[in-house]
Amino acid sequence: MPMSDCYTIDTELVSHILNLHCGKAPDITGVTAEHLVHSHPSVSIVLARLFQLILLSGVVPAGFKCSYIILVPKIKECHTKAMSCDDFRGIAISTVISKVFEYCLINRFQDFLKTGDNQFRFKKVLGCSNTIFSVHKTIERFIKAGYTANLCSIDLSKAFDKVNHNCLFLKLMAYSC
Repeated sequence: MPMSDCYTIDTELVSHILNLHCGKAPDITGVTAEHLVHSHPSVSIVLARLFQLILLSGVVPAGFKCSYIILVPKIKECHTKAMSCDDFRGIAISTVISKVFEYCLINRFQDFLKTGDNQFRFKKVLGCSNTIFSVHKTIERFIKAGYTANLCSIDLSKAFDKVNHNCLFLKLMAYSC
């Protein structure tokens, strides 16, 4: 079934998306955003055709699923203090071309991508105060109806630091194709 023109990934869109933020780490193949930003204009044509084929075939290249994790210090004085796992956060570095594809998809299909009303994280204009307000109103409604309201919260912010990273890495390697 042919795709409507407004949902195709064309050269113009790819050229626009290729204005990436430079100065980031290279991907697993060594490609950086700078490679694409300063590439020949024909690269936009090739990428647009590749992305269109991915959409039509419904098959994402295996290379788009590869990434690596780097540890970034959370604190500024990382050279003057003994560090522990709590002082780092992990960042996954995906392939640059898969990122361009992702930005193209978001551009074309953002009207179809919605989150639930109870999602407050990573949304524009919403945050912690909205979550607190929602929880407060829910508890208030139960109490007014004569029910007992019990609340339990779990702080999972440090959960990743408590994981045996070697074990996790081995499981992830065994899971990959």
